[in-house]
Amino acid sequence: MLIRSISGLRGIIAVENGFSEAAAKLYAQSFAQMLGNNGLIALGYDGRTEGKRYYELIADALRDAGCDVLGLSMVPTPVVMFSVETHTEVKGGISVTASHNGQEWNGMKFISHTGLFLDKSENEKLWKIAGEGVKKYHGAQGELIPGDEVKLELLEIIAQIPFLQIDAIRARNFKIILDAVNASGSFIVRELLTKLGVTDIIPLHADGSGMFPHVPEPVPQNLTDLSEAVKKEGADLGIAVDPDADRCVFIMDTGEPFIEENTIVLACEEVLRNNEHGQSVVVNLSTTRAIEDIAEKFGATVYRTPVGEINVAKKMRSVNAIIGGEGSGGVIFPEIHTGRDSLVAIAFALNNLAFSNVSLSEKKKSLPQYEIVKSKINLINSDQVQSVLADVKAKMAPEAKSINEEDGIRFDFEKSWLHVRPSNTEPIIRLIAEAPTKAEAEELIGRSR
Repeated sequence: MLIRSISGLRGIIAVENGFSEAAAKLYAQSFAQMLGNNGLIALGYDGRTEGKRYYELIADALRDAGCDVLGLSMVPTPVVMFSVETHTEVKGGISVTASHNGQEWNGMKFISHTGLFLDKSENEKLWKIAGEGVKKYHGAQGELIPGDEVKLELLEIIAQIPFLQIDAIRARNFKIILDAVNASGSFIVRELLTKLGVTDIIPLHADGSGMFPHVPEPVPQNLTDLSEAVKKEGADLGIAVDPDADRCVFIMDTGEPFIEENTIVLACEEVLRNNEHGQSVVVNLSTTRAIEDIAEKFGATVYRTPVGEINVAKKMRSVNAIIGGEGSGGVIFPEIHTGRDSLVAIAFALNNLAFSNVSLSEKKKSLPQYEIVKSKINLINSDQVQSVLADVKAKMAPEAKSINEEDGIRFDFEKSWLHVRPSNTEPIIRLIAEAPTKAEAEELIGRSR
């Protein structure tokens, strides 16, 4: 099955109606037609084993449709987004990736001329072109232009963020273990760490082969190898990124998870600490309320959006936010580009630890303490969504201090919240609760059912 969503296109590569070569060509040329069958399109892939083949196929399809291709080769999705947002001659971009999905998956993320992912209306336009069939192009074939310098440019700009204290980072003599699931973060993360003054880097799963050593989503249950390696080597921290390296999570010096929600919390603290008070921060409705606690400390205002990176990014631009992201380990720092970027998240974390001169486990104790619990309600079909939401609202609304219905329903209480939202890709309703203790979060989930 080929899944189309606000996050692009993805499917299993070796099944009927999955992500086939024909589908890749169709959507590449539909994107080219959407952009007028001309101009320069940035193209990269996330390093998975079938990625290079699809990358070359899509490059040829775009060129056959009249577009020049800025060939970025194996790079994180943030590099593709950065190239579009910061280079005016680039009209759009495609990252060949299935994000955190497994080895058998692949897909495409589409980036508009703004440097942001396609929004709902732009996606609908793309799907419409693909559904009606691409018009035959009769013009000249486009060129393939090497873009190797773009990733180096991104690394240099990150290293030049004014408040980064590279001498202080170097002085900490961090020992860091890297798990990039052998994909696009394998080499570029090491290059960034070197630029930031880190010399003791141990690659665990970072050979660039594209062979995932474990389920690639960077959540604690998939990072046991990294946890053990951190303890065995006496490392200061472990860094894990997903295949297209837009999400980043950490393992603490104790070998325990820092928890992915804390990536954006740490980044927010670092950015707000180093800038004028009164700034704006944007996160989605399912992200930890620790963001509000950090923002209050620095006089910042928090805005929340429906789930989806494009929703966060567009809101960030509309309120001129200084920092934003998602609790899945995604950090957006628009001074560099308005997309999730693990490289930026890593730089902020190391700078924070260098400034505070504590271990990551000690740092975690100083952050707001909450527990998130996630569950789901299985549906027979999508027709049940509204009745289930209505039932939950009837149960939870009387106690709530505030209710947000932009994306399902989020109920905010004194020190906790519950977000109930239908999935975009599965016949389920997701239940996410956060409270000071796990028992309190579980109790919220239980009462909502």
